Amino acid sequence: MKTVFHIISRLDVGGAERVAINIAMSEHRDYRHHIVELQRGHSPFTREMLRELRECGIPCHRSWLPIYLHLHCYVDRLISILFPLRFLFLWLRYRPDVVHSHTEMPDMALWLTCRAFPFMKMRIVRTIHNTLLWSGMEWIGPRVERFMRQRDANVAISPSVRQAYNDRFGTLPPVILNGVSPTPQHPYGGIVPGKINILFAGRFEEQKGITILCAIAKALENDDRYHFHIFGAGRQQHLVDTLRHQGNVTILPPLHGIAAVMQSFDYLIMPSLHEGLGLLSVEASMNGALPLLNLCTGLSDTVPSDWPLAVHDNNMDEWLRLFREVLPHTDRDALAMKARQYVEKHFSVKRMQQEYELLYQQ
Repeated sequence: MKTVFHIISRLDVGGAERVAINIAMSEHRDYRHHIVELQRGHSPFTREMLRELRECGIPCHRSWLPIYLHLHCYVDRLISILFPLRFLFLWLRYRPDVVHSHTEMPDMALWLTCRAFPFMKMRIVRTIHNTLLWSGMEWIGPRVERFMRQRDANVAISPSVRQAYNDRFGTLPPVILNGVSPTPQHPYGGIVPGKINILFAGRFEEQKGITILCAIAKALENDDRYHFHIFGAGRQQHLVDTLRHQGNVTILPPLHGIAAVMQSFDYLIMPSLHEGLGLLSVEASMNGALPLLNLCTGLSDTVPSDWPLAVHDNNMDEWLRLFREVLPHTDRDALAMKARQYVEKHFSVKRMQQEYELLYQQ
């Protein structure tokens, strides 16, 4: 039996962590998966994810240090530098055959580990989750990338990520699309009757298009057809808070397991500037909420090429036309069927697990 370690940033809300857990849930008897935290998660999501891992029998090796302050990633980097000493104990105890890292801080920690302890013999796999890598870490990034290419470790989660990596680093990694399963649905109690209910769920960060989200909600303040439900937290909380006085907006903290209530909403809005692969869009299509997208890299891969509920370059006129002219006349049932058929064909969890297991054998 092969032992596979998945190194993640922390047990918290995030697509990369969800991907690692979905891979670890494989029923293949030849593999034993472990989750390894780089930083100690401490949110309500953490408790739910730990419960999920316990129920599935997946060992989780928690970090010793919680991170409450993110000072331009300095504390995160310090934890990565200290990780090799902690990993040495895990390696001596479990002797993993494969170590699979997810996102940049785990990538950096794994690179440092292999430099500090070159006697560790293990297959390295690294999933590239984003089109934009090593922002603010221009010195360390190329060194980690050189290591990953030498170890033939790289896997991209979408064609957009693959192309972005090639544009910057000059190689085309293989693509394994992230997998998503249908989620049993239950009603969400906060739906506003008689309105078209729009969902936003994500980090309040520049990448997620928070500025344009706020502009859309403000522009539609007097349009009594729509109500926006905004779930999340982050550094741009102050921008979202400017909407609290509006009657067409409800602002709430992140909701764990939001995929389980998506069918209650009419649409999911994602005005992101860039994504690795917009798993939330895939989950929405799988569970009955139609995605409204900015056609950036990483989101355009999640819907059919002729998807009508999309804009280009977050153009505000296109967003307002979508809400004022297109959505009121949309055949939701036909589009919902089209979206679900597309994601069922392209984003199977079983296929993702099998493709990674083939990679682990190399």
